[in-house]
Amino acid sequence: MRIDGKPHRSIWPHDDLKAVEIIDQTKLPHRFTTLTLVNVQDAARAIKDMHVRGAPLIGVTAAYGLALAMLADPSDANLNASAEILLATRPTAVNLAWALKVMRGYLSGEKPRDRCAKAFARAAELANEDVALCASIGDHGLTLIQAALARKGGGPVNILTHCNAGWLATVDWGTATAPIYKAHDAGIPVHVFVDETRPRNQGASLTAWELGQHGVSHTVIVDNAGGHVMQHGGIDLVIVGTDRTTASGDVCNKIGTYLKALAAKDNGIPFFVAAPSPSIDFALDDGVAEIPIETRSPEEVTHIAGMTADGRIERVLITPALSPAVNYAFDVTPARLVTGLITERGVIAATKAALASAFPERVIA
Repeated sequence: MRIDGKPHRSIWPHDDLKAVEIIDQTKLPHRFTTLTLVNVQDAARAIKDMHVRGAPLIGVTAAYGLALAMLADPSDANLNASAEILLATRPTAVNLAWALKVMRGYLSGEKPRDRCAKAFARAAELANEDVALCASIGDHGLTLIQAALARKGGGPVNILTHCNAGWLATVDWGTATAPIYKAHDAGIPVHVFVDETRPRNQGASLTAWELGQHGVSHTVIVDNAGGHVMQHGGIDLVIVGTDRTTASGDVCNKIGTYLKALAAKDNGIPFFVAAPSPSIDFALDDGVAEIPIETRSPEEVTHIAGMTADGRIERVLITPALSPAVNYAFDVTPARLVTGLITERGVIAATKAALASAFPERVIA
């Protein structure tokens, strides 16, 4: 996608294959900076501290993290130890474990002297595969936006999204935003209502920033305004991403997604989830009971960062100093509230049968 009019990805290796560059998302939207990762510890820190975030990008970053580990020490012991370091960074997004399993299985069959080059090559393949998956999701989701335009008899098509499932959460295109970018590039008038997405404000700081960079019309709203806008006919469809989708179609996404699904259901508004296949966990059925929900630092709730009038980035306390806080990072939307899953193989029902039919090679007997 574009930054200041120039094509960009969210992660890329250096030409000498001795380092990896990422966009530091903790500095957005006020400053665009990059970070250089030179070892597995850097990659783990980038994931844990959310310099990179979003299930697909976490997986690709972990893959490059193993490549950096093989650069330092290509032994079996370091391969296994480095994979465990990366696996421990974030518990909810299934792409992390999936990418590490792919890389570990591939590299274990290679001679240690070949592992570094092979690891960088395989990580690059995973990155390119992610771009292709997202582009395909965009093509299938575009048909939903075209259908909404036809139902209205004219534009713009008003879309609500939550958190950041944009190209910053993937390698390129994004998941929930891919249909939006495809529609915008095709000349279809779209307008995106962007949930701020407390507590880390990934909607206000990331989704709004990348939509603006690409020239997509959008409005930032507070998280609790979505239901009101729906009640007054301001939303035509909802598209969100997913960090983990169960075999039965339950969807785990950023905290607050469940409430948007409930409001959409009450107002008869289609609620779609952009779900690339690596984010589908066929080992789980009951999302509420089985998906581990990450609890992050309460400081993300009690403090907020912003830019002052003189250009300084400041972090301030917004709660009483002695008030405790809890920070659940994700919630689960039951499949019954999901109109459909936008996958790289088409738009399918959020049911066990539909998922098994679309991805028979992934089904666990």
